[in-house]
Amino acid sequence: MKTTPKFLIAGLPEKTRNYEEALKGAGVDIAIGFMAENASEGNIPTSSIRQFNALLLPGGADIDPALFHQPPKGAKNIDRTVDLRQLQTLDAFVKAGKPVLGICKGMQIINIYFGGTLIQHIRTAAIHQSDQGDLIHQTWTAKNSFLHEVYGSRFITNSAHHQAVGRLGRGLHIIQETTDHVPEALIHDSLPIIAVQWHPERMCMTHSRSDTVDGMKLFDAFIQKLS
Repeated sequence: MKTTPKFLIAGLPEKTRNYEEALKGAGVDIAIGFMAENASEGNIPTSSIRQFNALLLPGGADIDPALFHQPPKGAKNIDRTVDLRQLQTLDAFVKAGKPVLGICKGMQIINIYFGGTLIQHIRTAAIHQSDQGDLIHQTWTAKNSFLHEVYGSRFITNSAHHQAVGRLGRGLHIIQETTDHVPEALIHDSLPIIAVQWHPERMCMTHSRSDTVDGMKLFDAFIQKLS
């Protein structure tokens, strides 16, 4: 009998509702919190990582530039405590060899974890982020990549970020870019880690839209890789 996969969303409950909706729609059980040595409010003991099939690193505020050895150059709305808890949670899943899906900030956390950097404010931020809600843009994927298998070589996603991956972390490869060459997805060359800069949870279910691809296809394809 096939068991239902369980994901940990490494975030704060009041900020993860869209991710919860999408994963539940994909048939996944979820928990919300962070991995730590000892259980406490919002923390799950690292020793219980066996109960989870995968980690989802969600979007969020900008990451403290000190964590990638840079002075502030455009980062804003920083929550260093959350950054550190997400990095600690990612570390637990990497060491356990468990799959990880990063979304927006989650992709940036992954890059920093592996020693990469961020561009704190990209030159073309106006076509990636707006105060009026998500923008959309065309993207291209690497041939034979995970995303190419799901969506093909060229497709439209949403966009809501003013930062981007700078120097790539160890073992990471770009598999999707925009017309201005901003990285939109990464994979790791030996670990089960996939990350996108866009928001599939805001392109499916009650948030589905006609001007982008269906974000649920990404969640479904990632879940299929667990079996």
